[in-house]
Formats: sequence, structure tokens, C-alpha cells
Amino acid sequence: MAHFIDRRLNGKNKSAVNRQRFIRRYKQQIKKAVADAISERSVTDISSGENVTIPRKDITEPFFHQGKGGRRQIIHPGNDQFSEGDRIPRPQGGAGGSGKGDASADGEGSDDFVFSISKDEYLDLLFEDLALPNLQKNQLDKLVQYKSVRAGFRAEGVPSNIDIVRSLRGSLARRIAMTAGKKKALAELEAQLQALEQQPVPDQQQRLQLLEQIASLKARIAGVPFIDSFDLRFRNYQKRPEPTSKAVMFCLMDVSGSMDQATKDMAKRFYILLYLFLSRSYKNVEVVYIRHHTQAKEVDEQEFFYSQETGGTIVSSALKLMHEIIVERYDPVQWNIYAAQASDGDNWTDDSAPCAALLANKLLPLVRYYAYIEITPRAHQSLWLEYEKLLASHDNMAIEHIRELSDIYPVFRQLFKKQAA
Repeated sequence: MAHFIDRRLNGKNKSAVNRQRFIRRYKQQIKKAVADAISERSVTDISSGENVTIPRKDITEPFFHQGKGGRRQIIHPGNDQFSEGDRIPRPQGGAGGSGKGDASADGEGSDDFVFSISKDEYLDLLFEDLALPNLQKNQLDKLVQYKSVRAGFRAEGVPSNIDIVRSLRGSLARRIAMTAGKKKALAELEAQLQALEQQPVPDQQQRLQLLEQIASLKARIAGVPFIDSFDLRFRNYQKRPEPTSKAVMFCLMDVSGSMDQATKDMAKRFYILLYLFLSRSYKNVEVVYIRHHTQAKEVDEQEFFYSQETGGTIVSSALKLMHEIIVERYDPVQWNIYAAQASDGDNWTDDSAPCAALLANKLLPLVRYYAYIEITPRAHQSLWLEYEKLLASHDNMAIEHIRELSDIYPVFRQLFKKQAA
């Protein structure tokens, strides 16, 4: 029998590597479980992880086992109970129970494998094959993060920050500067001494003077230290603010009498998904809430989702207010602008055409992406039909229809799926 001993050193992140390998191996099952979970729990809890259940049949692996060897003689009994075309009755449960699942003869069973993924892993799987259309990072601003970066050298510091190469370079430059003149004079004296010694009768007194001068110069040259505290250079670090790109998300929603609280809750889930998605591409995302009925108003989140109004619906009032806010506070050159409009489709008939004109002429040239979602089980009305006409000429606009709660995530994926190359 052979024994294999793995003597490789286990790194401190071995479990993390194994975890990522497991996620890659069962990615399809995990992604399916993540997609199912989004429709079963509140999107407000999407920042937490998820427990993923993988069916037992998907994680079983083939294995080698030792079979019966040698030559054997086996007699297989014939079929004396059924003929061709007979219907076989369903077998009864092992213990007469009515539960679902596979029961074993000895009472022992195995459960499905439950795997917990973290918040970051959950969001990576959730948004893996999605991308922001027309993604650009305009003006870099809002210096909120700092990073230690190299900032040259300094003449003093702690020993751990000594730069040896730069210090030796300074030492070499100092020694060259301090000995260049002496070495030049030494070369001249040595040339004079050589010329004197080539004479038939050298002057011994002059020769001794030259030897003394040469010895003095060599001693002065040798007295220059190889390295001095003046030569030491230390690496300098400083905290530098890192620029981050700016994005703003406009949330427009109808709050007229036709929009009940259930419809608003579905819109809220879509907005939260959009905000989380934008936050993965931009580090600073501002949110502007605009509610409208016959008049539009910029409000906070609480009033946006939970206020109730009566009366009709004029969508153009919200589009006009959005354009005013962009002109006043969000320069498209400096900001990446995204907008999402949620409505049940109701609008005054005479107002739908002006809405399409406002979008085409004023808003769509300024925004990166404009998404319109209609939350209603009914047929499309005039506003949808007018918006539909803009799709052919504007690639930064999309419209989708949500009928029930389970449609939110599929619609979101349809809006932001990666475009083919």
C-alpha cells in the first residue's frame, strides 16, 4: 500500500483559496440559489450574506471501489411477474410515512449541503454579468480616501526607511566632489615624478619633495570617509487623497391615488438594487428623490416612499423639476447622471407627448442612462407608448414592465445586462 504525504506549507489564506475554488466549482448552483433568494426576501437586507443550499445530487462525485474478483457463475432469475405493457404500481414508502424525499432502508440519510456566502460574495454573484451602460467616470472629485504614497526622500528618518541605493549614490557623489581636485593634482605629481626619474641624473631633493606631496595627497584622499551621515537618505511617505468619481441617481415616482403602498414597495426594491449596483462602480453616489402627482417636489426618502396623495397624475412636472435640478446642481461634465422612473402607467393623455419631448430634447442628452419601469398588471397606456417611440433613437434609455414582486430582479438584470461586443 502506498502512502502519500503532502508536505507543502499551508498558507494563512488556504481556507480562502479553497472557498473560492468551491464557489467556482458550483457556481451555477450558487447563482441559481442567489437568484431565487432575491425574490424571497426583502431587498433591504441585500447587504447581508445568504445561506445557499446545494442539492445533494449535485455534489456527489464518482469514486473507485474494489469489486469482486475472479471467475464467477451467476444465474439471473427470469421475469415471472410482468409482461410487456403491464403498468407497474408505485412502491410504498419504507415506513409508511407521507413525507417527501428519499428514505434509506437503515434509517440513515444525508441532507442537502448548506453553504454560507458573505455579503461581498453575494453581491459579486448577484451583479456578476451586469454592467452599467455608457459607463464613464466624469470629473474626479470628493477626496475622501487617503493612501500612503512615496514622496521622494528626506535627510532624516527612522532606520527602517533608509534607502541604501540612494544613500550610496549620495556617498559616491560626495567622494567624487571632495577628491576630484586632489586626484587631478596627484596625477600631475606622479607624471612629474615619472619624468624626473627618466632623466640621466635625477635631482634627489626634487624627487623627495614630489614623494612627500604625493604621500600627502594620497593620505588626504584616503581620509575622505566612504559614507557619512550627510549621505543618508530616507524614504519619505505622505498621505495623498485619492480622487473618486461622482454619480447622482434620480428617483422619480408617481404618488397619486392610483399608486398603492404595495406598488411603492416594489419600486423601492428596484431603487435599492440600482443604488447598490451604482455603488459598485462609483464610490460616491448621491440620491435625489422626486415625487409627483399633479405637481412635482423634491423630498427625502421617508416622504418619497410613504406619503400618499390624491388626484391625477402629470408626469411632465417631475421631468421639468429634474432638469432644473441638473442645471442648478449637477453639471453633466462633472457628474455621471442616472435616472429611474417608476409609475403605474397612469398619466393625463395630453401630457404623455410632452413627456417624451422633454426626455428626448432635454434629459436624455444629459444622462448616462434612463430606466422607466411600469409596475402594473394592466395593459400599457399612453405614457409607455410614447416612451417606446424613443428607444430606436436613444441607446441610453430602456423601459421594462413589472407585474409582480418576483419580476423585480429579472427586470433589473434585463436593464443592465452586459452588451455583446
